[in-house]
Amino acid sequence: MARRPTIKDIARQAGVSESAVSFALNGRPGVSQDTRARIRRVAEELGWQPNSAARALSGERSGAVGLVLARPAHTLGVESFFLQLVSGIQEVLSAARTALLFQVVEDIDAECAVYRRWWAERRVDGVLVVDPRTSDPRPALLETLALPAVTIGEALPQDGEGGGGTDPAAATSAVPSAARPSARPAVLSSVRADDAGAMAQVLEHLHGLGHRRIVHVAGLPGLAHTVRRMESLSTEAARRGLGPDQVRSVLTDYSDAEGAAATRRVLAEPEPPTALVYDNDVMAVAGSAVAAELGIPVPGRLSIVAWDDSALCRVTHPRLTALVRDTAGFGRLAAEELLAVLAGDPPGVRISERPRLEPRESTAPPPAHT
Repeated sequence: MARRPTIKDIARQAGVSESAVSFALNGRPGVSQDTRARIRRVAEELGWQPNSAARALSGERSGAVGLVLARPAHTLGVESFFLQLVSGIQEVLSAARTALLFQVVEDIDAECAVYRRWWAERRVDGVLVVDPRTSDPRPALLETLALPAVTIGEALPQDGEGGGGTDPAAATSAVPSAARPSARPAVLSSVRADDAGAMAQVLEHLHGLGHRRIVHVAGLPGLAHTVRRMESLSTEAARRGLGPDQVRSVLTDYSDAEGAAATRRVLAEPEPPTALVYDNDVMAVAGSAVAAELGIPVPGRLSIVAWDDSALCRVTHPRLTALVRDTAGFGRLAAEELLAVLAGDPPGVRISERPRLEPRESTAPPPAHT
């Protein structure tokens, strides 16, 4: 096994003392600019990298940020959202030469345990937190640990809250002071999404086509964005004079299996829906396959909308109407915000671009007799 280059190796090749190498690589005074440049050039040629454990013990940054997913592992393999999100995060972190430490766990308690361990071991400088909960222990824990964090997928700021990331101090003030201990500074930033506005677009499209029986095949219960989408659906339906017997949501785990099972149940009802809205692309494709198996033509008798657009939506026949959003851009915003906080900026709020509905062949007016 090849031996890792050391400070002693760099000093020998650069013709300087080991202390000079230490000063140069740690950005400390004590060496000239020419010597500093020569030492760094030699270090790069030798492939030297700092020892993260030693840096942590000395109080320096680890050069890594963490991301933990507390979801059933079987739901992640084919879902495009997290792949695109991580690609955007990684794009920013790679440019900043910052590593991403990634872990999948079974539940929120296990996720909190990971944060405690990472903090104790100084493994990460900050974390990216996904899937905000309606009752969420993570913000309080992260503030207790004073571990910088960015939550991804919070609701849009309401009137009087900060937004857009243009005034981080104002955005931070949106968090009630009573919600955090006064002895600790706030360390949580957020990247927010307009789930309510996106759902309003979907219902406007389907209602405009003439649909009056609509079922939303939702994701995991307890996730804040699941609740926001369900509430928006209910609000928008009521605004159009539609009651819960006509427009409603059913919960799943985001998997194709549960998406298919939910589709079978609602299509077997005495008055089945004429339109289905799925919380991800995988469930929408599974639902389309169930409809084909049951001999229900799409969109002749059933319209289908997917929340997240993907290649799956575009190659399925018929192609699926879907909400198009820059998921990789969502990840880039989160990574940029975390790096900004680690560089000394105050926590802030950034707003992601609102998804836009892309009508395709899977939505059409319902049969005239419905």
